[in-house]
Parts: sequence; structure tokens; C-alpha cells
Amino acid sequence: MITIIAAIAEKNALGKDNQLIWYLPSDLKRFKKVTANHHVIMGRKTFESLGKPLPNRTNIIITRNGNFNAEGCVVVNSLQQAIEASKEDENPYILGGAEIYKQAIEIANKLDLTFVHHQFEADAFFPEINTTIWKETSREFFKSDEKNKYDYSFVTYIRK
Repeated sequence: MITIIAAIAEKNALGKDNQLIWYLPSDLKRFKKVTANHHVIMGRKTFESLGKPLPNRTNIIITRNGNFNAEGCVVVNSLQQAIEASKEDENPYILGGAEIYKQAIEIANKLDLTFVHHQFEADAFFPEINTTIWKETSREFFKSDEKNKYDYSFVTYIRK
């Protein structure tokens, strides 16, 4: 099972200037819980936006830069190599960014998404979810509160 995990705002917005454009503590807490003790696959720019390897996970970084090195991480040159490097994990997670999501949506089995019900200015976008390929299997809606500024939903899709 290969799972894409992402937080997406309206119009499939992911981020701007290599950063998330919202802060939802509930989403971050859930992300940490769901991905703990798994392999997490991400592009170099996503890794650099995090600033360090995510703890309690095997961090796999995809880059075309043959000289790139990240202490405590596995560095590969393609999504296929990343999948191969995570083969001992029954459920590796793909964390993005936009270009990695675009490639991974072709091979993933599951989408684990947080929809942020707000419109933001963005320069990175999640691919369109083709409902002839993906079936929504669960959805939980949450209203904004004192900690989470925006309404959001946790939504799961499985490849048909």
C-alpha cells in the first residue's frame, strides 16, 4: 500500500514559496500519528522546507542533484528508487511536494488528505483527483476553533 498524504486548500492549493500557507495543529498532530514509524518519501524542496528529518520515521529524499546529502536520510534519484528503498514498509507515505504528488498519484493505492476549506494564494498545487479512478471511503468534517483557524475535513480515497 502506497499512501499519498497531503493537506490541500480550495483549488488544490498546497503551498506558496515552498511553505505551507496555513497552520492547523489538528492536522499536524494527525500527520505525526499516522506517519510515525513509517518510511516517508519527499522531494528535496519539501525536505528543505522542513529543515530536518522527521523523527521516528525513515526519511527518503528524491533529488536529481547527485551531490545532495542529508544526514539521517536516504537520498535517491527517482520516485521508483524511493519506492524500492521503502519496500520493507508495508505502507510508505508520500509527502510531496507538487511534482512528487503528480508522479505518485499514478501509482498510489490510497490518498489520505486534509481539505482546508479556505482559499489561499498559492504557487504549488495538488493534482486533480479523478473520481473514475479514486473512490472516497471516509470523510470527517471539523469546524474552526480557537486552535484551528479554518474549517477542515479529513478525507480518504482508495484506488478503484
